[in-house]
Amino acid sequence: MKIRRYNCNYLSENCYVASEGGAAVIVDPGFFDEELPALYEYLKAEGLKPCAILLTHAHFDHMLATKTLQERFGGIPVYMHPKEAITLELDKKYVDESGISGFQPEFVSTPVEDGQVLDLAEGLSFKVIATPGHTPGGVCWYNEAAGVLFSGDTLFAGTIGRTDLEYGDYDAIILSIMEKLIFLPGETDVFPGHGRPTTISDERVNNPFLEPFNEPSEDPDD
Repeated sequence: MKIRRYNCNYLSENCYVASEGGAAVIVDPGFFDEELPALYEYLKAEGLKPCAILLTHAHFDHMLATKTLQERFGGIPVYMHPKEAITLELDKKYVDESGISGFQPEFVSTPVEDGQVLDLAEGLSFKVIATPGHTPGGVCWYNEAAGVLFSGDTLFAGTIGRTDLEYGDYDAIILSIMEKLIFLPGETDVFPGHGRPTTISDERVNNPFLEPFNEPSEDPDD
């Protein structure tokens, strides 16, 4: 699997293009309009045809170009957890506060659920891992064969997603990581929604937010 990363908008959001052969999926397209030509040029140069858009969650910085790309590429499906409908509603407030113009949340989405596997093209099969906490319907996208996880704003290199926004839940995000992600193979490459890539093994050892869950009890009788 070939992965191309784009750093988008003023919040430095990571959009990824994952491809095999001539097929591609676009993960979290947070492009401003003026940033889209670089994506189009890459797709053309590589001879890639997008077959789907995968959203880890619906905060505006991760999906600004979703409607534009869906329409440009013939109505390709946009996969999103249905609980993100409430996040889309909040986006309107955040966008107004940020002064961003051209926000278009009226794309057509296809709902997904935890454990579902999407076979989108040869080599582009992704398992839905529901990871609520940053948002109610946040998910990670996992390709086991390639050892790749797109973690959105759930897990970062050395930290975790913020939970101080509306409907964020710190306990939920910790459980999501500890129950759903941390026991994936250590060599799994993690591509987060912001910042640099990491691996599951690096986060097991170095992520300070996960340390309390790996410490032995101080009570010798436990």
